[in-house]
Amino acid sequence: MVTALAFTMADTAGSKEPEKMISIAIHGGAGVISRDQLGPDDGAAYRTGLAEALDAGYAVLEAGGSSLDAVTTAVRLLEDNPLFNAGKGAVLAHDGYA
Repeated sequence: MVTALAFTMADTAGSKEPEKMISIAIHGGAGVISRDQLGPDDGAAYRTGLAEALDAGYAVLEAGGSSLDAVTTAVRLLEDNPLFNAGKGAVLAHDGYA
């Protein structure tokens, strides 16, 4: 499983508002690919795909968007990436459907 996490604390120096914490966590699936089966370029491609999804979701939160919008943004990027087993890159089930 590949996992990524990002968070930040808002700078509230001189502010009366409580600190807001932004965080988002994603994972690239729980498949059966082990690290020794990946070449150096493969691992980098997976990390790049995760970073793009994580950054996009985080940007939604940072701009004041909802958690639902942030998750939807991140998941859509993972679904559109053929490296991850979701959406367009999905593995078909026994009945031939994703």
